[in-house]
Amino acid sequence: MTGGEGTVSGNRGLDLEEPLIFEQDVSGRTGVDLPEPGWVATDRLGGLRRKGPIGLPGLSEPQVVRHYTRLSQKNYGIDSGFYPLGSCTMKHNPRLGEKMARLPGFADIHPFQPDSTVQGALELMDTLARWLKELTGLPAVALSPAAGAHGELCGLMAIRAALEARGDARSRVLTPESAHGTNPATAALCGYAVESVPGNRDGRVDFGALRERLGPDVAAVMLTNPNTCGLFETDIVRIAEAVHEAGALFYLDGANFNALVGRVRIADLGVDAMHINLHKTFATPHGGGGPGAGPVVLSEALAPFAPVPYVVHGPDGFSLVEHARGSGSGPLPLGRLKGFHGQFGVLVRALAYMMSMGGDGLALASGDAVLNANYLLARLKDELSLSFPGPCMHEVLFDDRFLKDTGVSTLDFAKALIDEGYHPMTMYFPLVVHGALLMEPTESESRETLDRFVDVVTSLAARAKTKDAEFFRQAPRLTPRRRLDETLAARRPVLRWTRGSDETTAKGTS
Repeated sequence: MTGGEGTVSGNRGLDLEEPLIFEQDVSGRTGVDLPEPGWVATDRLGGLRRKGPIGLPGLSEPQVVRHYTRLSQKNYGIDSGFYPLGSCTMKHNPRLGEKMARLPGFADIHPFQPDSTVQGALELMDTLARWLKELTGLPAVALSPAAGAHGELCGLMAIRAALEARGDARSRVLTPESAHGTNPATAALCGYAVESVPGNRDGRVDFGALRERLGPDVAAVMLTNPNTCGLFETDIVRIAEAVHEAGALFYLDGANFNALVGRVRIADLGVDAMHINLHKTFATPHGGGGPGAGPVVLSEALAPFAPVPYVVHGPDGFSLVEHARGSGSGPLPLGRLKGFHGQFGVLVRALAYMMSMGGDGLALASGDAVLNANYLLARLKDELSLSFPGPCMHEVLFDDRFLKDTGVSTLDFAKALIDEGYHPMTMYFPLVVHGALLMEPTESESRETLDRFVDVVTSLAARAKTKDAEFFRQAPRLTPRRRLDETLAARRPVLRWTRGSDETTAKGTS
């Protein structure tokens, strides 16, 4: 169902109805003028000569420009408005970082160039590594991982290598029940059996339960702090001590490091490895499938196992260690985790953010992120249902108890927010809370923005309590497309429209 009901065109004012690109196909039309191909011997082509159309739409240049421009106008992003998505830190990306990444000396280099011709790039990587080591207090960092989950893999592989190097191969990894799903997945990928650790009624890891599960076969504990409920793990130092007493290593999921920068030295918590999501903590672009970067900081015990390549600074300048070279019988690095040297453009953006903010600015940003989340907690705790006692860290978690007996679900409530011009908060995560609504305002938002958001949320909560369930079940009403059958779309996606197909189904799942 379209948003332009009642108009001949399907348009609704300046909200233009946009057909699929395959529906605009005109055979033979093209916006590119290509010369006729030269003569090619048929016997050299073998059976490769095309026998029919290739299935791409024929479009003029204005059609292509208008199509993608109109699609971009239907998109919602951090440049459009407030993005309260919890657990993902959709924060403003300063344009300074984009400008730096586009400098010819950074944008036009090639990974096969000799080190002598890219000294500035190598120095940038070395400088970024020094910032990350200084901010965390840990002595080594791997810059090559391409994302947070890839960083987790790097950290767990380093832990496994360190244990095997001391002749102490172990079989289990402990993860809290509120962990990011990539934590147990990474441990399983590294060959470990995964055991869940329950939380207590305050939303934190049950220390007693964790201690009971520790044993000589436990390789590591993977903990997120602040955790996925938006809370600081107050027992974290005791947890680290217990882990080390059992001969295991302590992995910290650093996805939420943005709440701690400049406030806590990760090394002081007893951490052996932690990945850092540069898009969340240091304002590099987020989403869209990439590029990403997930550097991993490592303790002294794990530093010898850092993957290659890494930058070293010698008498002749900067250079890259490209191969896993051991010294005698000493430990070997992991080898290469990624092609070339990591997502260099993302590294440029992250360092630009750090240097423009300075250490004091980074600490202020993390403090403001925590302040904004607690402001939402204070304004909404009487209107919604707070899952755990405050204060929270950088995000605040509510559940669906305030919707009890209203006939309105968490999903219905979130869809109604779309009609008000807001991207919904995170729904149904973390799984340990029923009907979760997780909100993260970030440090980027002003009090005026948060007040407007609070007014909308409290108004919708009040309407839900009048048991006007039909209003919520019909939301969103004002979008280009109405509510989709998301389960059907996931199980039976229609990825290409063909003439004679069911156009409604094709549009609904595109």
